Amino acid sequence: MTTSPAQQRVEELLTAEVIASFARTPDPRLKELMEALTRHLHAFIRETRLTEQEWTRAIEFLTAAGHITDDRRQEFILLSDVLGASMQTIAVNNEAYENATEATVFGPFFVEESPRVDVGGDIAAGAAGTPCWVEGTVRDTAGNPVPGARIEVWEADENGFYDVQYSDSRVAGRGHLFSEPDGGFAFWCVTPTAYPIPHDGPVGALLDAVNRSPVRAAHLHFMVSADDFRTLVTHIFVEGDPQLEIGDSVFGVKESLVKRFEEQPAGAPTPDGRALGDKPWARSRFDIVLAPAQDKT
Repeated sequence: MTTSPAQQRVEELLTAEVIASFARTPDPRLKELMEALTRHLHAFIRETRLTEQEWTRAIEFLTAAGHITDDRRQEFILLSDVLGASMQTIAVNNEAYENATEATVFGPFFVEESPRVDVGGDIAAGAAGTPCWVEGTVRDTAGNPVPGARIEVWEADENGFYDVQYSDSRVAGRGHLFSEPDGGFAFWCVTPTAYPIPHDGPVGALLDAVNRSPVRAAHLHFMVSADDFRTLVTHIFVEGDPQLEIGDSVFGVKESLVKRFEEQPAGAPTPDGRALGDKPWARSRFDIVLAPAQDKT
């Protein structure tokens, strides 16, 4: 649709007027953000010739996202994730640095003050699923061990639910541990499985409307922090998971993060001698490389 020069001028003047309204903003960064937001938002409205009815529906959508959000569910994070905004923000803020492990989305299910487990401990804490042993090291980009790194881990159970999605206040499928003097770590969890993000709300309705799957590729969350290093938020994904070919609903997969989870038959000896009876289990390795803190790069 074309617009007349006179109409274009009206629209340009309005954008300029709104941008000018931020001229006295005392915080320079806030001023920059508000001016850029105004430019891009107005450009979107003008490019698409957005109707008043469509704008009303957008406001209703955001209102519904607010209503369904509570201390256990964050619909706006889901929206950010499915639009790729979360991954784009991560890309901007985690520039590639030598051989450092790549970052990916945080997700809406992290909880502060997870239980501490010793190296070799069990974060599953009764979560349903196939037992899985995960081991690795935390090192810097020169290959030196990083002792005492805090390693937060969290995951969904085999039914596709995180502990906070249950109504019984359980704490399962999450925990933290610290790397040993040689940088090593290990823990038991459950083998990750693919699952849908919560899709009974407005974000799910949006995915339905655009014919997109809500399913995430099977993954295990990590957040690794240590003094003088950039905090790493990442996942590992399961090699061979069919969802990797279909696509991850929040665009979080990176090839370097796809790891082999080796299935072990029932009765196979476990690395720490844990008795699993007649249960099969799996094992995987994830060697983490931390980039220096941004003010050190």
